[in-house]
Amino acid sequence: MRHEISPEPILQVGLGFMASKTLLTAVELDLFSRLAEGPRTGGDLAGALGLHPRGAADFLDALVALGFLERSEDVYRNSPSADTFLDRRKATYAGGILEMANSRLYPFWGSLTEALRTGKPQNEHRHGGDVFDAIYRDQEGLEGFLHGMTGLSMGKALVIAERFPWADYRTVLDVGGAVGCVPVAVAQRHPHMSGGVFELPRVRPVFERYVASFGLEDRLTFHGGDFFTDDLPGADVIVLGQILHGWGLEEKRLLLKKAYDALPDGGAVLVYDAIIDDDRKANTFGLLASLNMLIETRSGFEYTAADGRAWMAEAGFRGSRIEPLTDGYSMLVGIK
Repeated sequence: MRHEISPEPILQVGLGFMASKTLLTAVELDLFSRLAEGPRTGGDLAGALGLHPRGAADFLDALVALGFLERSEDVYRNSPSADTFLDRRKATYAGGILEMANSRLYPFWGSLTEALRTGKPQNEHRHGGDVFDAIYRDQEGLEGFLHGMTGLSMGKALVIAERFPWADYRTVLDVGGAVGCVPVAVAQRHPHMSGGVFELPRVRPVFERYVASFGLEDRLTFHGGDFFTDDLPGADVIVLGQILHGWGLEEKRLLLKKAYDALPDGGAVLVYDAIIDDDRKANTFGLLASLNMLIETRSGFEYTAADGRAWMAEAGFRGSRIEPLTDGYSMLVGIK
């Protein structure tokens, strides 16, 4: 029997922006936080969100079809995953990264063709600005970015806390660790662990509020500094989570060497990113994330496990291994 081919997969990808923008808009409207208070009728919900009657029902029912809402008759409620991860008031809120995707990444990806032809970023850099100046220009923007990174890291942090052999270590330092998602997950799972983050000084108050919300302020500490110009504080395990991908090859090598110098013998560096499979065929998310680095940074890129392990060996690490995490992410572990 002849195998029938269909344009369906092509159309699903080509028109995927429709589903993406529907979810991003629901997050922007804080729809899921409202429904976390209790089920509501379509008319009540449309009124609360300020939606015009013409598109409201289609919008809400599209979210049902996509699996983010559930509906009985005309009463809507969150799906279990949306209730857990898209309610802004919950510690498990992962929508921060979607807020950033909606406000920044979505419009910038419209210039992918230009990025591919020029090799230049298509964000604030395009007009002489700087991405970090844009994100950090005010406290609201800073906190939005930090919470977005926390949402993106949450699932990975829980897996790292569970799978890594923390019983062999006592201290952890997350370099560029935002508000401390990974150290918090580790400290909650392993009472013998202490540590903290190394971040730009203005992150301190956001970190301290986040850590205090878990009652871990006596075990997790903030270290202020710049990881390119300052030495890293010592720790048994140094985490570089979603850091290496933002920089060029020389910066990647420099950060790994700085981590090596800050570790004791037997210490470990733990790097996690959307690491691309060595054949560069399977990890779709990793390859798309690398295109995002093209759009968002001057020299950043995702990399394969073989690349990362080679850089670790150059830095002096005597052994390394790769382990899968979640959602297209993996962690590389190097031992000094």
